[in-house]
Amino acid sequence: MTESLQTKPLQGIRLIDLTHMLSGPYAAMILADLGCDTVKVEPPGSGEGTRRLLENDPKFSIHGMGAYFFTLNRNKRSVAIDLKSEAGREFFYELVKAADVVLDNFSAGVTARLGIDHDTLAAVNPRIVTCSVTGFGEAGPRFQRPAFDQIVQGLGGGMSITGKGPGDAVRAGIPIGDLGGGMFAVMGVQAALLARERTGRGQHVDISMLDVQISLLNYMATMYSMSGEIPEPIGNSHFVHTPYNTFETADDTIIIAVIGDRFWPPLVELVDIDALRDPRFATADVRLEHKTFIEGLIEDKLKTNTAEHWLAALEAARIPCARVNNLEQALNDPQVRFREMVVDLEHPRGGHAEVPGNPIKLSVDSANAYTAPPLLGAHTVDVFREWTDVDDARLEQGLSTGAIAQGDT
Repeated sequence: MTESLQTKPLQGIRLIDLTHMLSGPYAAMILADLGCDTVKVEPPGSGEGTRRLLENDPKFSIHGMGAYFFTLNRNKRSVAIDLKSEAGREFFYELVKAADVVLDNFSAGVTARLGIDHDTLAAVNPRIVTCSVTGFGEAGPRFQRPAFDQIVQGLGGGMSITGKGPGDAVRAGIPIGDLGGGMFAVMGVQAALLARERTGRGQHVDISMLDVQISLLNYMATMYSMSGEIPEPIGNSHFVHTPYNTFETADDTIIIAVIGDRFWPPLVELVDIDALRDPRFATADVRLEHKTFIEGLIEDKLKTNTAEHWLAALEAARIPCARVNNLEQALNDPQVRFREMVVDLEHPRGGHAEVPGNPIKLSVDSANAYTAPPLLGAHTVDVFREWTDVDDARLEQGLSTGAIAQGDT
């Protein structure tokens, strides 16, 4: 394990990362950020699929490494193994003997076909924790369908309540289907590791991206089951609170969020609109009945001055508000910078770019350090020498036959 990770909370946990694209690599990135000694196992020659994404785009790559791979693979080392060959799998099993976790996001059934499923790996190492992130889980009437982010967003119901109005379903601007699967994989892996402390044995963690989307519906699902009413998109407004929406000012878009009744009187004084002083509007249920009228009056007033003017006044009155930041504004927010949520990441061949940091802040064992995303197979020999008893003669044989590959360092 590299020295930069010595103060991390998951120090000593060895993770084999078999993931590709987004959901799995994101989970492995978070676990690596938390200190897992993370080895990314990739196919020789081509490497993991996201190595190719944006590699030739001069705006979104550094030395042929695109933004996807660059962002998601910090704090990892790369080992190239041909898992489709018997000899390659034998090398892989040597790593499994020394590992704590094997994480993948292959399509359902792929690990069994490759001979790297939980039952097979548990015979090699009974303490191994495996985790698979799939679209629909590993059993069920239609679990083998292909799935990507927007597919599970659509099937999961959340997309149907996102948009400006009925018939205007819009996916979330960030890939919450993929990222949600990755986040729950992190939770599942850590739960399985804790359980292993009690039982002495590993287990398999089955994460379905669709399951996660259903979980994230939360109280919205319960409201439907209670009422039988199918909700529709309502833009940026709220189905309970008014005013709670985005509003245009003279130069930018801001948010005002009046939850309950205590923020209403100071807002009325601030915008100074006589019609809003109607005593009926003092309660949230009546304001909701007149949402369009109330929010229309407020937006007309807000358009008479700048976002900076109104945000300063709203904050002074302690009324919940915010600018709708673009990415430049969000990444340069002083609070975001103070929390070290934008970090500088180097490329192994020189150059660097800023990427999002680790949102998990711990009072102990939480020093932030980030190593460069690895070149393909750069650590193959080093990891086998560090993790296993495989001797140099066998390594040389594996390299000569293509079962494993050593890339550039």
